[in-house]
Amino acid sequence: MIAKLSGRLDATGEDWAIVDVGGVGYLVHCSSRTLAALGEVGEGCTVHTQLQVSENDMRLLGFAESAERDWFRLLTGVQGVGSKVALAILSALATGELREACGRGDAAQVARANGVGPKLAARIVNELKDRAGAMPGGGGSFASGITAPVAGASADAVSALENLGFKPAVAAQAVARAQAELGEGASEGDLIRVALKKAAG
Repeated sequence: MIAKLSGRLDATGEDWAIVDVGGVGYLVHCSSRTLAALGEVGEGCTVHTQLQVSENDMRLLGFAESAERDWFRLLTGVQGVGSKVALAILSALATGELREACGRGDAAQVARANGVGPKLAARIVNELKDRAGAMPGGGGSFASGITAPVAGASADAVSALENLGFKPAVAAQAVARAQAELGEGASEGDLIRVALKKAAG
């Protein structure tokens, strides 16, 4: 599976971008937040990706941060939420806002997204409420009160710990502690190193 693309931003549209990687243009469907984060056409960019295959279609979804991709995967696991609706939600709400809305059961916040009615918004927050605290994003961890890491290097560090076998909640809390110790400018590598000690301790 294609997990990440690094290249030059070749073109953009309302909900898509073309990333030129070594002369090959990849069409990626994106939220408006990701499109805004990619920069200007002609500049270098990196997108985390998710390949989605259906009976009649195959498309590549692009995300400026791995945290947004994690939320996309979670959202599309809810009945009635396809890729278009998930991207609409991620366009309307930053990952931290979405995390807080789900944690509080705030369906009205989620219903701000285009194409999301009250019933679907209620289903989303009800199904994701218990899982929101373990997800990367701004705001506090509802399970423990520990601040979750902000998307970016911290979110990548959380993913790295999960790949090593740590549960999402443990990984998120360990990286949050590492972030607090090292400061906001800490690199992914330093965060992983310190977080591993925190998680094992």
